[in-house]
Amino acid sequence: MTHIDDANVTNNGAAPAAAPQAAGPNRRQWLGQTGAALFACLGHHGVWAAGSDAPEKTEVKIGFIPLTDCASVVMANVLGFDKKYGVTIIPTKEASWAGVRDKLVNGELDMAHVLYGLVYGVHMGTAGPKKAMAVLMGLNHNGQAITLSKALATQGVTDGPSLAKHMRANRREYTFAGTFPTGTHAMWIHYWLASFGINPLTDAKLITVPPPQMVANMRVGNMDGFCVGEPWNHRAIMDGIGITANTTQDIWRDHPEKVLGTTVEFVKKYPNTTRAVMMAVLEASRWIDAGLQNKLKMAEVVAQKSYINTSVDAINQRILGRYQNGLGKTWDDPNHMKFFNDGKVNFPYLSDGMWFLTQHKRWGLIKDHPDYLGIAKQINQIELYKSVAGALGISVPKDPMRSNKLIDGVVWDGKNPAQYADSFAIRAKA
Repeated sequence: MTHIDDANVTNNGAAPAAAPQAAGPNRRQWLGQTGAALFACLGHHGVWAAGSDAPEKTEVKIGFIPLTDCASVVMANVLGFDKKYGVTIIPTKEASWAGVRDKLVNGELDMAHVLYGLVYGVHMGTAGPKKAMAVLMGLNHNGQAITLSKALATQGVTDGPSLAKHMRANRREYTFAGTFPTGTHAMWIHYWLASFGINPLTDAKLITVPPPQMVANMRVGNMDGFCVGEPWNHRAIMDGIGITANTTQDIWRDHPEKVLGTTVEFVKKYPNTTRAVMMAVLEASRWIDAGLQNKLKMAEVVAQKSYINTSVDAINQRILGRYQNGLGKTWDDPNHMKFFNDGKVNFPYLSDGMWFLTQHKRWGLIKDHPDYLGIAKQINQIELYKSVAGALGISVPKDPMRSNKLIDGVVWDGKNPAQYADSFAIRAKA
């Protein structure tokens, strides 16, 4: 396990409380005091160390994929925020999103750093086994990208318009990769291609590749482009095999991305444990976004072999908004990956979940219009999040719906999801 000295690191005014290491009365006293304070904030009045508010399960296995946006789960453990609330987070490195799905469904994992759209796909039975799922909170906004192969770049293909022109002039099979059929990356690349007049269902071949395998697959020519989270887009540039055509924040500024997900069964069986883990991950999210030095320390930790297994240089630039496209262009992006942003990242907006359902309908992954709002209310644990955020003094948006304009100029506000899903000229045939 990795531990870092955060004595000189910004922590929104305070370092995380450390549990006494010795067993016995002092440790029990500390746990009782911490638990009582926590659950009093949540509206509980008993001393949890001796009462029903104690975390029912003290070790929590949280699956993650080697991506920069797993950071809040990892740092919650590394910095000891989990111990502060009487639980131990066990970050469990997984090989693919399909593996994460299967282990969540069968209970091998308690929770996961997981794709927003994967949670909805499992709940609907669209992406494998059907099981009632829960989105506890968002883990990040922004910070993914569309990478095109260096081979295409040498032919002048560096963005959406030039790709569309090239594909019209050169009739061959073009292959693009996402990371899971109902997941965020698949939806971003579908939306991105369609916004430039490329039908992802008929003009291209779309495949699924686990994030850590993207760069290797592009190196051997298995795809023309991919959408994935960092650090794999920047890694493609460092390795000289890809260029960044667009970031996903270009597609949708402050878009939802990974979430802390679990099953409804787990939330019902272990409500106090669920709250405790949420508190720890929320504190870690706030810590990461609190300052430059925190972000750099986070990059040092998650780059390690037990987590992402890449160089720190592959991570630390883009988390600060320092971008390059691999062709000499550099820029500072204020809409880089955010983990907290005064709680806006973490609040599980209903409209965010509904958007993924509209895209699943648009691309034929579901046949009929579902009850968009009703399903989002089932999955997104709004009231649970509000109670946890309130205990930490984190502001909560007044409206569970938000409005955003995407790259094609179309506004999504959640008000008429069926009409929205059917409004696109490029979509699956009914």
